[in-house]
Amino acid sequence: MFIMGIGKSKIAPCSLSLSWSKTHSVDASPRHHESESPKSGEISLGDQPAHSSATEEPAGEQGAAERMKEMPAEEAEEDEVFFKFVILHAESDISEALRVQNLLQDDFGIKPGIIFAEMPCGRQHLQNLDDAVNGSAWTLLLLTENFLRDTWCKFQFYSSLMNSVNRQHKYNSVIPMRPLNNPLPRESTPFALRTINALEEGSHGFPTQIERIFRESVYKTQQTIWRETRSMVQRQCVD
Repeated sequence: MFIMGIGKSKIAPCSLSLSWSKTHSVDASPRHHESESPKSGEISLGDQPAHSSATEEPAGEQGAAERMKEMPAEEAEEDEVFFKFVILHAESDISEALRVQNLLQDDFGIKPGIIFAEMPCGRQHLQNLDDAVNGSAWTLLLLTENFLRDTWCKFQFYSSLMNSVNRQHKYNSVIPMRPLNNPLPRESTPFALRTINALEEGSHGFPTQIERIFRESVYKTQQTIWRETRSMVQRQCVD
């Protein structure tokens, strides 16, 4: 799972999906969230401006980069994580997203998961969104009263739905979820999300819903496609 946050950054060329260290620590504080949100009419998931930097890397970082180039592909892949879920959420719902993340991981054993606020700082909104959705098997939309108040959150769920429609292996991978705290009323839910069976944390059938949705076979299939796609893109970048 991931949670969506907002931060300004540049996109590195040929970047496609999430590359994340298993030992990488993150700061889920909202300091990298900014009030500025992209407008849905002005952006698309395919936007990837070229990255440029006028600063030079210190000698130590250059040496580390060279060592990474020399590292066998097998070793590099060991540090890459394909998450089982990412939670997309409103900026003000970080605490609730973390609670849901811990619930799924600790009580139901669905791990690893991530919230959008834990995505790397210093990167463009769209790149983090693309990495979050395509670097995890399921995308959970945390439907609270706060989620639809932000244009950026609305763009998140529309983009996630389109991604699941256009990519066969992502079919049924977008899961709306109404948490116990401050859930979005059904009558206020956008029509596009009403057509999808939402996870209802307060319902008696919640554990059964979890079991039916988060199937290991689906995760393994998506993980394999993710790895193959990353390898293909990396080869294209090298060429």
